[in-house]
This record gives sequence, structure tokens and C-alpha cells, in this order.
Amino acid sequence: MRALQTLRGPLGICAVIMLALLLSTAVLAPLLWGDAAEATNTSDLNAPPSAEHPVGTDALGRDLLLRTLVATRLTIVLALGATGIALVIGVVLGAAPLLLGRRLGRIVIAAVNIAVAFPGILLALFMSVILGVGEFAAMWAIGIAGAPSFARFCQTLIAGIVERDFVAAARTAGQGRVRILIRHVLPNIAEPLIVNATIAAGSALLTFAGLSFLGLGVQAPAYDWGRLMMEGLSRIYLNPLAALAPGIAVVLAGLAFTLSGEVLAKAYAVETLPGAVSGARGRMRRLRESRAHARSAAAPGDGSDVVLEVRNLRVSLPGAHGAVSAVRGVSLTLGAGDAVGIVGESGSGKSLTALAIAQLLEEPLRVEADTIRFHGVELTEPDRTVGAKRTRRRLLGASLAMVFQDPMTSFNPTIRMGTQLAEVSRFHGGMTWKQAREQATARLGSVRIPSPEQRARQYPHEFSGGMRQRAMIAMGLMAQPTVVIADEPTTALDVTVQKQVLDLLTAMRRENGVAVLLISHDVAVVRQVTDRIVVMYAGRIVEEVSSDDLADAARHPYTRALIAAVPDMTTDRDAPLATIPGRPVGPADVPAGCAYAARCPFASARCRQDDPALAPAADSADPRHRVACWHPVTSAADVERAEAPVPTAALPITAAGERRS
Repeated sequence: MRALQTLRGPLGICAVIMLALLLSTAVLAPLLWGDAAEATNTSDLNAPPSAEHPVGTDALGRDLLLRTLVATRLTIVLALGATGIALVIGVVLGAAPLLLGRRLGRIVIAAVNIAVAFPGILLALFMSVILGVGEFAAMWAIGIAGAPSFARFCQTLIAGIVERDFVAAARTAGQGRVRILIRHVLPNIAEPLIVNATIAAGSALLTFAGLSFLGLGVQAPAYDWGRLMMEGLSRIYLNPLAALAPGIAVVLAGLAFTLSGEVLAKAYAVETLPGAVSGARGRMRRLRESRAHARSAAAPGDGSDVVLEVRNLRVSLPGAHGAVSAVRGVSLTLGAGDAVGIVGESGSGKSLTALAIAQLLEEPLRVEADTIRFHGVELTEPDRTVGAKRTRRRLLGASLAMVFQDPMTSFNPTIRMGTQLAEVSRFHGGMTWKQAREQATARLGSVRIPSPEQRARQYPHEFSGGMRQRAMIAMGLMAQPTVVIADEPTTALDVTVQKQVLDLLTAMRRENGVAVLLISHDVAVVRQVTDRIVVMYAGRIVEEVSSDDLADAARHPYTRALIAAVPDMTTDRDAPLATIPGRPVGPADVPAGCAYAARCPFASARCRQDDPALAPAADSADPRHRVACWHPVTSAADVERAEAPVPTAALPITAAGERRS
């Protein structure tokens, strides 16, 4: 509504009227006055302005006003053609990091940045010298000269889109780079791109008129406003309007395009609803592989119920002084129907672990592991053949689902929800569009979204936060996966919606036999839906314990501190809340020995020198209970000491003057 009000304002009305008159003249003038503008009159050569000829005549007695009006079409067509060329080349160059990869893309972007430093008119003149004279050569010269600014603009826009989760999901589904660009990226940058192109059209028009004025553009017998100005310049003292009339037309046309661009820019700025652009809906290619074939590729080869096995997973990234280890030797096993939770403070490596398992990490991050075995397929081995690549793609796309933390970045805002869910079944189930849309509607209903038929036709921004999260889970269930990785699925949700999401995960596991890997910083949330809990700190697992035994059997001081930091109904409201002193260790600052030693009340000299290995917990009835600690919590006194609240005054003070917990 605010965008519509902007168009109805004085500036918007003026821009619409000017642009409408300009385009109407371009279409109608050659039809109405084309022959009259070419009619010569040897008895009335170089006539001054008169009632019959308001602007006068040229050296052949042709009416200059009619020629100025008729020249509108060629001028506008060439200007829009140059803008289109600049736009297409700019989009291709701006998308170079996506299309060519980061290394080659950086080279292209560096060349673009150099080209942007030169004025556009100089580049246009340079290209005109290379391409030669003529209207089409000038059009290409102006288009190529305007491409660097479009490329720089597009590169900035595209960089913000390719990091979205829905683009990562498209990559995992096996969509090619060109398809991702056309299907997912361009519709999301269309609005600012159109605004910028409208403003650039005015600049292209002025530049084209300048080239024609210099004799490098339109050549006789064709004519545009620039050529009319050049011809009228020789008689400017006898008939100033001969040169001023096309000059005024250039100014007014440029002003019409510029004002239109400004109005669109304001309308775009106030239009905060995503997905307002209805991008092109390219047809999906048809995958002929059947669901049975996908399932056979995903079936375990040894008959074991272990669906996911990870051994010694490591994730590193380049740092100022060498590689920085963000995940250090994580090992876990997930069986059919299991529910395992990963907890820890922010920066402990939970999400990186999940993304590495799902094969969603790219350079410069480096993933290494002794094994990442999913349904009997070793994911650490490179794909040596096209068939192996397709098999892995079907396996990950059909049998592993990822529920991201922020569903708004996981859904493409320019595509309707039902279509996005249906794409999963199209790619991995071999269904027709009709079948896939019917299944998408059914899935939305299965996750308790009311009026699923209506909701399937809506865009992501029309869903509430809780509904988007449930729709994200519905998307994960479209291909009937065997493993669902949920990364902070209840973050920023109120407690009522949070309970609905957790109940949905529990029901999904119970009804479909799906294994769940739930990631959260909230121990209380994870305990509700999981069988085992893996506690991570500084990129490694420090304890793995049964959810039922967490409160009584947790041995690591960090685990006890996390438990104590969650208030419950028995928490003394008059006592200070329990907190963990200090702050988590960053990946680049992991000290020798135990990373938690600086914050641990039980730390000794040995803890600061030797890093404890993850080993079975002594005196534990659970054989899978593992802990990495030199001084595990074993007595009631130790528990009380580990969970003791830290006075606020004892917390370190940050640079901002706030107490850090």
C-alpha cells in the first residue's frame, strides 16, 4: 500500500505522465508523421520557425518538429537496447563467483572493479573506436561501457542471496549453477535491478545522443535526436530551435527515465514485503528416476540399523596464522529411529558439525573425517563418476532432511510455498507436478498448518514464524527421509509454538521411524525429544549421556553448569541465577590441555597441560555414557560445587561495560 501511495504522489504522477507521453510518441509518431517527416520542399529550405513549421526546416526543407517527434522511436529503442546489453552482461559478470567458482570469479570481479573506476563516457568512446561507427555499433559500445556498473551492483546483490539456505538446498538437490541463478537468484534481485536499469536507461539515452552528435552514432539517412542536434548546430545563430528542439527532447526523455527510476526506488524502499516480484517460473526438468531407485540407493548395504556413522570429524578454516580448527574430532552414531541432541554454547561447533555431515560446507572451510558413512555410502570419498555423483545426490536429497534455524532464509521468497515443497518430490520422487503439489498440500496439513490448500498458494512472508518452521519440517518430510537434522528449530519462537514444533518432531519420529539429530543451546528443550545428548565445547564432544540420566548422571563440570543455568519451577527466585563464569573459547584461541579449564572449578595443573580423551564414564550403568574430563563430577558435593551460582559481581566485565555470563 505504501508503494502504491508513492506512485500516486506528485513525483510519481509526473513520472508516469512523462514516461507515458514519451513511449506513446515513440510508438505513434512514425505511424502518423513518418512520411511527412521525410517529405522534402526545395522552395522552403532552412526556413525559420513559422506557423506551418514551428521549429523550421532543414537543408532539404523537411519539417524539424516532425523529424524530432519521429526520431523518438529510434532514440528510445537504441537507448533501451544499450541498457539491455549492459544489464545482461552485467548480470553475467556479477554472477561470475556463482557461475565460475570463487577463484575465477574473483578475477572477473577484480577486472570489473578496475573498469568501474573509468568514466562511462570514456569507455563508450573507446568501444566506439574499436567497434566502428553506426547505430548498432554505438548501441553495443554504450552497453559494454555500462556493464561494469551493473556487474558491481549485481555482484553485491547476488552475494547476499547465494548465502541463503534455500540456495544451499538447491545445490544439494543437484541443480546446476545456471539454473540456481535463473530460478533462485534473479527473481530475488529483480526489484532493485529493474530500478537501477530504469535510471541507467536515461544515462544511456544521453550518452547515445552524445555519440550521434559527435558523428559516431546514427548515420544518414537514419536520424535520432543526437544527429538532429549535430545538423542543427551549423545554423544555431540563424535558427537556434533547430538544435534546441532535439536537445530539449533529450533532456525531457532523460528526465522521464530518471524520475521513473527514482519513483520505483522509493516504492521499492517502502515495500518491505519480500516476494513482491513475480519472477519467471521456469519449468523444472523431469527426473525419470523412480522413488524405488532412490530408495535402493539409500538402503544400507550390511543390514545394520545404523543409518549415520561419523568418526573423527574435523572442520577447519584459514586463519591469520594457519588453519583454525572449528570442529575437533567429533564422533557419533545414529541408528534408525534414534533421537540424539547436540547441546552447547554458541561457537561450540554444533551447527558446523551438522552442516559438515549434510555436505553443505564449501571452501574455504575444509572438512576431514576418518568416516562419514550414511546408509552404507562413504561420503568422504570423492565422486569419481557421474553415476556416483547422482547416487550421492539422490541419497542426500531423499534420505537426509535439514531443518535450518531461520526458515525465512530457507525459503525462496519469490516462490509459493506449495511449489517449493513440490520441487522436492519432483526432484527426488519422480512425481508429476500435479502429484507433487497434492503431496505438498498433504504435508502442510500433516504438520498442523490450517487451511493447507490456501496456504500452499501463499508466499513465505505470509506465514507466521511458527508456521514457517512447521512448513520447513514439512519440506523435510516430502521425500520421506530417514534422518532429519534440526538446527535450532525452536529459536525465537514463543513457548506455545516451541512446544508444537517439539511435539511435531516427536510425532514424526514415532510415526515415520525417522532418526532425529537435534541441535540446540537449550538443554531443557533437547531433553524433551531425544534419547541421548551430546555435549560440545570448543569444537569437540566433552560428554555423551542418556537424556533420562542427564540430571543425575552427568559427569562433566560443563554439562552440570549447563543444567544449572536452566531455571525450573523449583529454582529459588531470591537466589542469583546460576551462570558459567568467563566466556567460551574461540576456535583460534583453544589453549593447551582441557579447553574448559579456565572456567572449571575443578581444574588442576594436569587439566591445563593434557587434553582428556573421550572415554567411557567410570561407574556408569550406561555403556554408551562417555566423558572427557580428568576430574569428573561423582559426588553430591561435586554437583553442588559445579552448579553453584556465580555472583554477578564476580563475572568479567566486557569492553562495553556489561557483565559477561
